[in-house]
Amino acid sequence: MISPVRETENAEPGTVDARLAARLAELRAGAGWSLEELAHRTGVSRSTLSRLERGELSPTAALLGRLCAVHGRTMSRLLLEVEAEPPQLVPAGRQPVWRDEESGFVRRSVSPPHPGLRAEVVEGVLGAGASIAYQNPSVPGLEQHIWVLEGTVEITVDDTVHTVRTGDCLRFRLRGPSRFHCPGPSGVRYALMIVLP
Repeated sequence: MISPVRETENAEPGTVDARLAARLAELRAGAGWSLEELAHRTGVSRSTLSRLERGELSPTAALLGRLCAVHGRTMSRLLLEVEAEPPQLVPAGRQPVWRDEESGFVRRSVSPPHPGLRAEVVEGVLGAGASIAYQNPSVPGLEQHIWVLEGTVEITVDDTVHTVRTGDCLRFRLRGPSRFHCPGPSGVRYALMIVLP
């Protein structure tokens, strides 16, 4: 079983990991939940959640997906909340990038979420053989469009596996578990458009 976290040194103040840890603690406190309550809601141990909030662990994409689901946020929205207010023009060099070292998943917020707008664009990269599984969508009914730019990805939605190749686009509303798997032989790079319901 893949670990839901990776060990880190205590996150340096001001880094994305440190701001993410602080934001997760703020969200829990804002909801009025104890660590025990959040553990019950996510299925993640209290000690792991505590270490995440202290910046001692960095979450994998799957764990971050669970936390986003209980807090009713897309992953991009949560990551945006730890960044400064985004400008209208987002130069390539300033697009926030998040890496899940455990799975090898790289997520670039090409067009980050913004108050008053319902859509965002994300670039995803998975290495050959890598998989990411999400237990539930962060916001049920999310509309997603996945356009494969290079390679092949197998996407499981509603117990149906879709093989999406270079140039293909898959679109759906996400209401339950999903899984992204790169069968290889090379990695996959895709553009994901997310539209809030």
